[in-house]
Amino acid sequence: MPLMHKKSIVKGELDMQWKKYWLAIQNDRKNTLASDCLEKNLLKSRSKLDFHIANQLFVEHKHKLIYCEVPKVGCSNWKRTIFLLQADLNMKAAEIEHDHIHKTSLLKKLTSYPPAKQEEFLNNYTKVMFTRHPWERLVSAYRDKLLHSEPYYSTTVANEIRAMFRKNKNSSEKVSFQEFVNFIIAKQPNALDIHWKPMFLLCDPCNIHYDVLGKYETLGLDSEHVLKIIGAPDSLHYPSLKRYSSEKRTTGDITLEYFRQLSSEQIEKIKKLYQMDFFLFNYTMKYEDYFSLEG
Repeated sequence: MPLMHKKSIVKGELDMQWKKYWLAIQNDRKNTLASDCLEKNLLKSRSKLDFHIANQLFVEHKHKLIYCEVPKVGCSNWKRTIFLLQADLNMKAAEIEHDHIHKTSLLKKLTSYPPAKQEEFLNNYTKVMFTRHPWERLVSAYRDKLLHSEPYYSTTVANEIRAMFRKNKNSSEKVSFQEFVNFIIAKQPNALDIHWKPMFLLCDPCNIHYDVLGKYETLGLDSEHVLKIIGAPDSLHYPSLKRYSSEKRTTGDITLEYFRQLSSEQIEKIKKLYQMDFFLFNYTMKYEDYFSLEG
């Protein structure tokens, strides 16, 4: 048997093993979610999809894909991928600017369609959502939105936070992480900005049966499998572009640095706010366990 043929057989067998491994992980995630939704009584009987949830769902018709946008979980790169899937352009993901991909009218939301069509797409398209450890996502949102000079967040939102928590209302110092956390826990979960709103409230995974439950922790692997499932071109791969290329990604270590600034009371309130995300998506709730504080 020629060597090249042997190599291709071995590669095929390895690919099959990886696919079985990935499918087993997916089944585990879905089973955990289904039993937890039942336990927490989160299943609803509804005639119409909630507007705020439909507004998070992007539809790509050519490959029959529905993607739920969860900010701070690789959503800019997923939007780039969807743009390339439907546009059929000879472009690279790196050529699509961050601001453009979030403003383009070429990406269609489920809210663009009447209820009957929404139902049809939800029943027939491949539905995917991605999650991330809630505290890592929270720190990532703070760093991205409050520490950088993004017009709306660094002015309007920052000024609202300063007005709530500072004696000197004219202070222009950047909002601290403690102030940011106090601002979040003072609001009702459904009223929160989508960048730090609990993930289960954005995508309603107990009532929309997602075909793929991806995680930021396995983002590359999960994304490649999604592209295979929907029949994307072999040349298209999920990109790993960063908005601020010189800045480190928000890792567990960086998250720990910020959470060490919080009081135990703040941590308990943040736990309560995101407890359903921890539970449904099987993230470790206990602070010491996740960040290895002990030992």
